[in-house]
Amino acid sequence: MSIKVLVPTALQKFTNNQAVLECSGTNISELIESIEKACPGIKERLCDENGQPRRFLNLYVNSEDIRFLDGVTTALKDGDEVSIVPAVAGG
Repeated sequence: MSIKVLVPTALQKFTNNQAVLECSGTNISELIESIEKACPGIKERLCDENGQPRRFLNLYVNSEDIRFLDGVTTALKDGDEVSIVPAVAGG
């Protein structure tokens, strides 16, 4: 199973400057573990101590926010695209 992961510029230092990764997993949690195996140290930037995505990161599966799906248990299938999007704030 191949999942395309779009990595924001701020995290590309953990991916050898790759903007796109090909990883695997049947859900978001497994995908994060797969990303960690490929890019050691990135999981700490993606998840808190409970394994949940950090508050300032949004994860999208095929343009759908996982917060409105099943969170880290959101199912993935071959060919899905997961986007990691840092939250933007300002005034």
